[in-house]
Amino acid sequence: MSRRLSLAAVVAVLACAVPALTAGSPASARTDKAAADVSRTKPLIIAHRAGTSDAPENTLEAVEQSLKAGVDGEWLSVQATRDHVPVLYRPADLSALTEGSGAVADKDLSDLAALNAGYRFKDAAGAYPYRTHPVRIPTLAAALDAVPEGKQIYLDLKQTPAPHVVDAVARVLDEKKAWGRVRLYSTDADVTGLLAKIPGARVAESRDATRQRLAEVALEHTCKSAPGGSWAGFELKRQMVLREQFTLGAGESPVTAQLWTREAVACFRSASPRMPIVMLGVNTPADLRTATRLGAGAVLVDSPRHMVPPTG
Repeated sequence: MSRRLSLAAVVAVLACAVPALTAGSPASARTDKAAADVSRTKPLIIAHRAGTSDAPENTLEAVEQSLKAGVDGEWLSVQATRDHVPVLYRPADLSALTEGSGAVADKDLSDLAALNAGYRFKDAAGAYPYRTHPVRIPTLAAALDAVPEGKQIYLDLKQTPAPHVVDAVARVLDEKKAWGRVRLYSTDADVTGLLAKIPGARVAESRDATRQRLAEVALEHTCKSAPGGSWAGFELKRQMVLREQFTLGAGESPVTAQLWTREAVACFRSASPRMPIVMLGVNTPADLRTATRLGAGAVLVDSPRHMVPPTG
């Protein structure tokens, strides 16, 4: 989804792309040494949707393959069924990935049992390997059991209304005593707000707040406030639309904006030097090097098979 920015955002994009334009700012000058110290540590590799490019996303098959590839954790999309069971599924309709149709929230768990979560998955040759070897939509409880202790787990709640999915997820995390194992995220502010009220929940600040702070640093070179969550996540690069308003109309230009800079990272860590920062959409070696230099704590990758650095 594209985001619309004002003409001033053009300056921000150029500032992000040309380090010399921001290197002399007071905030970056104060934090050059800190950024250099952080960048010596490689970020953790997190499998986005359990490795959406390598296997059917958000399935136990994908979890197993990504763990074998050597990831440090899993990013899993969660919705709740009509009978309040949290399951791993991302799109709004079941037809996007399965041979079924309808919303997860309109189905009981028993309705999902026969669906093939890999029905529409294509391999590199364009074939559909999981149509003859179906994989199922797993419950959150089963996914928690499949991820070993010591691996990070991020749960991205993908459903509204907020109470339906939050209550279902909270119940499973209570039953599994898993609050200390997971970090919680949502692009929906109502979901984030409900999660933040749960004692012990490690919730990312709202995406709106993260985007606003990144924009302020990029456009104004100011750090106005400390983050409101226990961690933050946003794309390393993001497709956006720059919009210039004229008296008689408007002009638009599509751009690829990189809002994470050393200055932005310093702002997020100004109140908590070790605040976890997760950079999403890191899918090339060049982007991984950039995220490492910036001091990302973790990065999301679509293909663990190609992005996890070899050991030894």
